[in-house]
Amino acid sequence: MQRISIQERPGWRQQAAEYGFAFHTIDGERYWDESAYYAFTLKQVENDLEAPTEELHQMALALVDEVVNREELLGRLAIPSLYWDWIRDSWRQERTHLYGRLDLAYSGQGPAKLYELNYDTPTSLYEAAFFQWLWLEEQIERGTLPAAADQFNSLQEQLVARLGEIGGLLPQPIYFSAVRDATEDLATVAYLRDCAEQAGIAHREIAIEDIGLGSDGRFTDLDDQRIDSLFKLYPLETMFEESFGAALPNSGVQLIEPPWKAILSNKGILALLWERHQNHPNLLRAEFSQGPVVYPGRVRKPFFSREGANITLITPQGEKLQSPGPYDGGPTVDQAFHPLPSFDGRFPLVGSWVIGDQAAGIGIREDRTLITQNSSCFVPHAII
Repeated sequence: MQRISIQERPGWRQQAAEYGFAFHTIDGERYWDESAYYAFTLKQVENDLEAPTEELHQMALALVDEVVNREELLGRLAIPSLYWDWIRDSWRQERTHLYGRLDLAYSGQGPAKLYELNYDTPTSLYEAAFFQWLWLEEQIERGTLPAAADQFNSLQEQLVARLGEIGGLLPQPIYFSAVRDATEDLATVAYLRDCAEQAGIAHREIAIEDIGLGSDGRFTDLDDQRIDSLFKLYPLETMFEESFGAALPNSGVQLIEPPWKAILSNKGILALLWERHQNHPNLLRAEFSQGPVVYPGRVRKPFFSREGANITLITPQGEKLQSPGPYDGGPTVDQAFHPLPSFDGRFPLVGSWVIGDQAAGIGIREDRTLITQNSSCFVPHAII
């Protein structure tokens, strides 16, 4: 694994705008960074990323099967009891699931280590599935990359195929929804709608804020049409706390992602995975936090934080790093400190994607600190 400087494509910003990649720059700082790329060997991808991703995914699914049948575990994950039966039923009925992302620390040597699962509302999908593939093709055409260069990236074709499967199981149209003013989320939703279009699925778009609740307990759109199938890029745990949350279990709506993803989008799952698979080469020691003190060599994460928010990291030498965010006050998990590798003072985090139950590609986010956050750059990769 190497970080290699490379000439940027002329006009890529204009191209990004044309393709709806409006968030390639955030607050004046580049988010998409193609001044370099990460190079892997095929062996590194197949043995160290693809295979462990599928193994970890199966371990996570096995744990869901255990958690839904044990109320004690649902309680340890701080999931409100109002939703336990709904979550359990969605698992037993094998409600369809679309995708997930595992965040891995990987240096090119030794086993990749799981930082966390993002299985409810994972983002950075559009740039991983589409824009970095476009970058690869054009850099090969320009001769900047060798003709035999490749990428671990079958995301788009697998998304289309998986959405086609889901479309055959759920009532149509499928509504796609996100917060009205969330630029990145809206771009992800637009991309998934395009994939749904390719899969031949009837679909509509609606802002989360515009979803209503009818007198019959069914969710509706602005034309009072019932919403039976809903892809929502909006956290389940947030839905649970809002005024319409109590209506979810009896609304009849079928969600993508399904309710059982509330178990895997919860960082408490890291402690449960460690309890069942201690010393697994791809896992870091993790335990439910005890008390307010974070000890050296530990990283404290809220159960429900996202985008690297509210992380407290203390190195074995006692250096402390913290990230801001809105997730203070809830339950937390403590994970063993395992630093991201450093390449020229940048710290890459590998996001390894699962579509359905199959590893499908990676995207890399890098920061100049050990905590990957919402502002961290996306850098493409290639198999050389």
